[in-house]
Amino acid sequence: MSTTMTTLHDLMAVGQDDATAIAASGAAPLTYKGFRALVTRTITTLNELGIGRSDRVAIVLPNGPEMATAFVAIACGSTAAPLNPAYRTDEFDFYMTDINAKALVVEAGSTAPAVAAAEKRGIRILTLHPDAANGAGAFTLTGSSDGSPPSAAGPAQSGDIALILHTSGTTSRPKIVPLSHQNVAASAVNVANSVALTKNDRALNIMPLFHIHGLIAGVLAPLSKGGAIFCTPGFNALKFFSAMEEAAPTWYTAVPTMHQAIVGRANNNRAIIERHKLRFIRSSSSSLPPQVITELEAAFGAPVVEAYGMTEAAHQMASNPIGGTRKPGTVGQAAGPEVGIMDADGNILNTGDTGEIVIRGPNVTAGYENNPKANGEAYTNGWFRTGDQGMIDADGYITITGRLKEIINRGGEKVSPREVDEILMDHPAVLQALTFAMPHDKLGEEVACAIVLREGKTATERELRDFAGERLANYKVPRKIIMLDEIPKGATGKLQRIGLAQKLGLA
Repeated sequence: MSTTMTTLHDLMAVGQDDATAIAASGAAPLTYKGFRALVTRTITTLNELGIGRSDRVAIVLPNGPEMATAFVAIACGSTAAPLNPAYRTDEFDFYMTDINAKALVVEAGSTAPAVAAAEKRGIRILTLHPDAANGAGAFTLTGSSDGSPPSAAGPAQSGDIALILHTSGTTSRPKIVPLSHQNVAASAVNVANSVALTKNDRALNIMPLFHIHGLIAGVLAPLSKGGAIFCTPGFNALKFFSAMEEAAPTWYTAVPTMHQAIVGRANNNRAIIERHKLRFIRSSSSSLPPQVITELEAAFGAPVVEAYGMTEAAHQMASNPIGGTRKPGTVGQAAGPEVGIMDADGNILNTGDTGEIVIRGPNVTAGYENNPKANGEAYTNGWFRTGDQGMIDADGYITITGRLKEIINRGGEKVSPREVDEILMDHPAVLQALTFAMPHDKLGEEVACAIVLREGKTATERELRDFAGERLANYKVPRKIIMLDEIPKGATGKLQRIGLAQKLGLA
């Protein structure tokens, strides 16, 4: 089956007509037949509005069934660019301009700052009207045409870009990651196969759907096997078990911080857990502490499958086998792409040697957009360099020993330190800013920043955090700001982010 799946249309074709594709609270389920009809209608509407296969459509919708269906339907006829609804106006302006968005999709009545950013740039606004009477996630799209026909109409092909996302680079400018239909279809099938999904499985989606993890593992993987997805309005630890009661799922996927919040409430919800036995629990996007794996498995009586993913791989690279041998401290075995370990000179190393983790395969992006420098650094002899350091043992289990990059991984949310530096450097009192990762017991890493003030100027930690908070999404704002007379330098005089938390006594 996996060999024939090279587009989202192929994934959508698997489910039986009357089987549930999308479910949600307070709505009748959307069947596969209904979902396929919605996709066809959406492509027609986009084409009538002059939007076709090569055009980028930004999507800013709250989490829920419409976000899931809109992503799939829009990607089937154009390029979907889901954006975090928590962004500020400046961030929406940057991201939509950077990808050359032709249109923005928002819900009817939306007051999202994205609307103002789109209006300022002359980007057309398409309005999504939920149509729950026709099933969970059903909708209609309205908007005005610019009068020109789409350059390429009809359903997307395997080489077309289905999804475009940004990833934080080590420079302040996030990189554009285009993922083709082949990339995302291959990755969806990889995820589904690694956890042995079937049409009888029912996913409880609590992941945000502007995130590669939620889109691929939460939505597309179940669709690739004809299974059902129950969409929540997003993660809320207080509501997880009532959603579980209503959804009757067989599995869910989440990031470690979510699992920790869920397991903390498991004891009070034993009856629900007993009534709705999970087949497995999946974790990805950052490392899940072994203690939490043990607690989760004890609480749910189900295996926890830890996977390793990144945006450039259309999410999944490796996974622990379900029901097989799990090696604590590893991210499992290659689960889709080929995985190797490379030295600095581009040689593939032997089993047990430590080097950079590299990948290649149909799920891996062909390259960053408009970024020859980043592509030159990221690709060697057809392998994509992940920026993670690790080793592979004799059984093929991959251990990550550290990250070569300086990106801060805050519970799966990636933060580019230089982006934060540059924002704080705009403050009139700041002379130097160096953002770095400090350890955090739940998130893995948290954002911290060392600041040197200009002579004669004053600013408090609170003032600087508020300043950053007006210009950055909440997860990028430093939780700790330290005022220094001088930021410690390395031997060559360079400011060094790596190890700064230890030097400053924060680790």
